[in-house]
Amino acid sequence: MARLSTHVLDTMHGRPAAGVTIELYALDGDARRLVKTVTTNGDGRTDAPLLARETYKPGQYELVFHIGAYFRSLGITLPSPGFLDTVPLRFGMAEADGHYHVPLLASPWSYSTYRGS
Repeated sequence: MARLSTHVLDTMHGRPAAGVTIELYALDGDARRLVKTVTTNGDGRTDAPLLARETYKPGQYELVFHIGAYFRSLGITLPSPGFLDTVPLRFGMAEADGHYHVPLLASPWSYSTYRGS
């Protein structure tokens, strides 16, 4: 089944990151259209795929993870401005029937991502 999913792991504390706001944008050249805004659950995942079935289309997308707000909500003292406030990830989905899983592993000072399964 074609779909786009994500999850966020807090590498500072070694656990899923609950309560992270994520925005999904569809990109068309220089145009950027907000598709949806979601918040991660207790497992650091979204309750439903970001795109699935009729909403899934190959193309260019951007996920924006509001990681600075997440760490501040935990009482972590961050400099102002923080080193990482939002983490934008731009990626392409070429497979019409693909499952694209784009996780974020983050601390207040670093992040990494990959195409998961």
